Amino acid sequence: MKVLILEPTARYDRYLPELPAAGRMELVFTDREGPEERWLAAGGDADALVAASVTPVTGELIARMPHLKLIHSDGVGYDRIDLAAARERGIYVCNCAGCNAGPVAELAVTLMSMLLHRTLWGDRMVRAGRQHEAVNELAAHVPEDLSTCRVGLVGFGAIGQATAQRLLANGSEVFYYARHRRDPAVEAACGARYLPLYELAETCDIISLHLPATPESTHLLDRAFFGRMRPGSYLVNTARGAVIDDAALCEAIRSGRLAGAALDAYDPEPVTAEHPLVRLAAECPDRLILCPHQGGISHAAFREAARMVFAGLEKLMDGKRPERVVNGL
Repeated sequence: MKVLILEPTARYDRYLPELPAAGRMELVFTDREGPEERWLAAGGDADALVAASVTPVTGELIARMPHLKLIHSDGVGYDRIDLAAARERGIYVCNCAGCNAGPVAELAVTLMSMLLHRTLWGDRMVRAGRQHEAVNELAAHVPEDLSTCRVGLVGFGAIGQATAQRLLANGSEVFYYARHRRDPAVEAACGARYLPLYELAETCDIISLHLPATPESTHLLDRAFFGRMRPGSYLVNTARGAVIDDAALCEAIRSGRLAGAALDAYDPEPVTAEHPLVRLAAECPDRLILCPHQGGISHAAFREAARMVFAGLEKLMDGKRPERVVNGL
């Protein structure tokens, strides 16, 4: 079976799992940046395509790969893949749901703590030789910490649940919203309680996003949502940029409705210096933390993603349906 992988060879040299089936596959690696003609020249006759979650897999590309049976994101996201075109051809589309749950949850909780403790501001003050002034400011306006906060998670899959468990260890009161409420046993294990979306916004000191970009979730956090958030609350997004209406978020920050935000995803990506949130960060340097979409970049996440991808390829070779199919086949 021929597999076209739109990733550097070095990543798979390091993380390729020791599966017997891997030795029976012809693996072809090429640059994730394209263009599509380069990919097709390298492996247009491939049976399977593996792509980074940020790499577009268009309907045109799918149409020009006649033997294609499986498209596998090597991350959690799959919103850059033309799901309808793949489904029409009977091609499975799979992702690596849960592969990066621990690292992304760790980043989310870290960003929450940085916002609460005004870490960027404190760093700037010390660098300017104003440590004493900073300490006096904090003593006069003592910040909250995670043990005194109510945190609301929007989305409660593997990453949301891993985040809840870490917050529970920090003593936070945790709530969540998801389209489908989880079983009581899952809620109990995570120490989280369900709330409707707007009630979550009204209740919590921090809102943290943990859901994919879908037509239903696009701009889920809009002007109406931010208007319901508690004055002085915070937003953390380690999910997808499209979930947020950027204009509404900028308005909520500028007006003071939100005390701050920490972001690890944007719409579109790669983000440029002209993006409204990047420009806002220049205006409010102590209230916005901008990360380069790094949550899932870790040894643990890459190792688990490679295992999931090759387990799916192995099932395809054996004529079985792979796991984590996201396009309904």
